[in-house]
Amino acid sequence: MKITFRNKLVLAFCAVGLVISVAGCSQTTNPAIVPDAAQSEAVYSVKNTQITIEFDHNLHSRVVSNLNADSKTLGAFQASEYVLLQSGETVADFAFVSANETKIETDLGAGSQSVIVGQSDAGLQKIASISRFDRYPSMLFFKVKYSNTTEQPIKITKWINNHYTINKGPAANSQQAAFWSYQGASFADRRDWVMPLEPGFYQQNYMGMNASDYGSGTAISDVWTTTGGIAVGHSEVDPKLVAIPVSFPENEGAAQLHIELEKTRSLEPGESTSTLETFVNVHQGDYYATLKNYRNTMADKGLKIDEIPDSAYESIWCAWGYERDFSVDEVLATLPKAKEMGLKWAVLDDGWQTAEGDWYLHPDKFPNGDADMQAFVKEINDQGLKAKLWWAPLAVDPGTDLLHEHSDMLLLDEWGAVHDVTWWNSFYLCPAYEGTIEYTKELVKKMMGTWGYSGLKIDGQHLNGVPPCYNPKHNHKSPQESVEKLAEFWKMVYDTAREIDNEAVVEICPCGTSYAFHNLPYMNQTVSSDPLSSWQVRLKGKTLKGLMGESAPYYGDHVELSDNASDFASSMGIGAVVGTKFTIPSENKAAEAFLLNAEQEKEWTKWIGLYNKKMLPKGEYLGELYDIGFDLPEAHAIAKEDRLYYGFYAKAWNKDLELRGLQAGQYQVFDYINNKNLGTVTGPIAKLPAKFNDYLLLELIPIANAE
Repeated sequence: MKITFRNKLVLAFCAVGLVISVAGCSQTTNPAIVPDAAQSEAVYSVKNTQITIEFDHNLHSRVVSNLNADSKTLGAFQASEYVLLQSGETVADFAFVSANETKIETDLGAGSQSVIVGQSDAGLQKIASISRFDRYPSMLFFKVKYSNTTEQPIKITKWINNHYTINKGPAANSQQAAFWSYQGASFADRRDWVMPLEPGFYQQNYMGMNASDYGSGTAISDVWTTTGGIAVGHSEVDPKLVAIPVSFPENEGAAQLHIELEKTRSLEPGESTSTLETFVNVHQGDYYATLKNYRNTMADKGLKIDEIPDSAYESIWCAWGYERDFSVDEVLATLPKAKEMGLKWAVLDDGWQTAEGDWYLHPDKFPNGDADMQAFVKEINDQGLKAKLWWAPLAVDPGTDLLHEHSDMLLLDEWGAVHDVTWWNSFYLCPAYEGTIEYTKELVKKMMGTWGYSGLKIDGQHLNGVPPCYNPKHNHKSPQESVEKLAEFWKMVYDTAREIDNEAVVEICPCGTSYAFHNLPYMNQTVSSDPLSSWQVRLKGKTLKGLMGESAPYYGDHVELSDNASDFASSMGIGAVVGTKFTIPSENKAAEAFLLNAEQEKEWTKWIGLYNKKMLPKGEYLGELYDIGFDLPEAHAIAKEDRLYYGFYAKAWNKDLELRGLQAGQYQVFDYINNKNLGTVTGPIAKLPAKFNDYLLLELIPIANAE
């Protein structure tokens, strides 16, 4: 943090000017207008080892990356922390008054905090507290307080933090986009979480409900170029209803991002209001470094990923190929083939119940109730497989006993209406209501304890986030209690399951939504959740490894959902658990689409066998080695013991590959899918001539161990 002699004069002038005339140092402007950098000059800087935020005399700011030997200014000065008033006025200019720095020690470790004071001509004082920490050198954390210094009320309707621009980098090639972005919001169209930005792009990224039953996500937006990136988000330990917009305006050479919260607050004279804690992170390469930093900071605050049982890494067969009209006999008849192919789990999917909400055993399938279900699970176990059960909590169907007898559990909107869970034509139950919690806990005890299941497949887009609840019977402190306590609901489910079986696998599949980070500590298997392409299998894998850990068990979902309904390579190459929903001949019409033929059986048995042998999810996913947007071909790398494994993906490739992350010395290169020796290379960075279509998976073994 540095104030030059010239800047001291500027600061002194502004401080004196405030006594005489605030307007002399500040005027309200439209923050969307990017000021000419030549018209602004830094008067104060907050610096961590790898990031600097420079402030001008209006407390506009810009981001400087110190990741390389030469610092790089990533964008122009912007009104970065500001508010909107009910009158329609934007208060964006705050004349610099003072700044001080103190040492701090928090859950994030040792660091320092800068407190910067500014004053607007609208009568609002701004105090920005910016914290840096030694163990997070690329991040800075913000909390801003606004105080009414006038004698009249001021009504604030929205605050904005960390509004930055990022300039285009030099193009990797003429076909590539200027920017790539990760955006952690959820949408009903199940769009990609990682995408190139085209001119004219805008996405709001609201962390509440973006459709009736699609909402929440991970509160981060990240934009990067070939030379660096900026991410912003919030670091509160509970979910918050913020938005994190990303835009790339037409005919401009910069993208923009920020975090905002729309909430009306009337400040009486002398009153104050504060923002949430937000952060900015700089990085090189893609967004993985941001997710890793975020995961670690949240772990410091108590949101830690639990230890993972070995069972969470085992390959999966799911009965969903038979869909809801399955018969118990056809499921049991498929188990020997699943076992023979090397699969370890058998999942009973949707259709075992009479309705969402009641969760009674279907009398046509389990006429003797609990005894039949217990016998079914025993037969799975006798085949040498583990049993997992599908379930969709927090949903209740019309006409059910639960809805008739316990309508008090419903999550209601401000008009007293129910919220729809569209896929099952159901209604939301409130996760913050004690009745819902106790009912759900007893269900987990029955499924895991009475019936004997070893895992739960918890399914539905509505699981990721819930709307605010206004049900008067719940006596919520605020309607947002349902939003903020959803993670506590999942903790109850997870803890109950693990108390019954310490090796239990709790998989939550939020059906295409961008996982809500605050829920992740309360599951031990994530999944690509109905991917629309193999690209989604891979990008979701990279994202969830970043959020959960380099060795987290991410399930690539049924291979039938990948490109050509057969792309095991996309799961193998990123270190994902493999699985399938194949069927065998039966009278079930739905099963015809997934019948396993002889050619598939041979090929899939090979892939499943290699998966079981290599067990790559237990390795360390090296997410910072390759940029998923700008590096061609798309590449992923995993370290396991002394070996490195690479997955390369392209429709067609006939050039050199760059093998990063090697130690100095020679390596033997194998195409381990086709059992081909491709020669030797020498680290730490090697070039390998390669020609392939779709994918190439490589195993590199240090030459001393190659035999």
